[in-house]
Amino acid sequence: MEGHILNFRGGKHTKSNNQMIMELPSVTTKDKAAQYIGKSVTWKSPAGKAIEGKITNIHGNKGVVRVQFEKGMPGQAIGSKVEVK
Repeated sequence: MEGHILNFRGGKHTKSNNQMIMELPSVTTKDKAAQYIGKSVTWKSPAGKAIEGKITNIHGNKGVVRVQFEKGMPGQAIGSKVEVK
């Protein structure tokens, strides 16, 4: 299954470089998004390197989830596709 990275997770004064907000295409409710908690996520850079992450929690009421990656993510990851296993 594929997902799309929407943005970094952050507040008014902070930004988490290793946490991203991700949208899953067929998920539109909070309950459906909760089923994906604990699944692993892989983002591949244009250079071919892969960064692994894990879905940790839901974000809001529209089926968007939070993903925590093993290290900081580059800004070019925003808007790109990730693979959910």
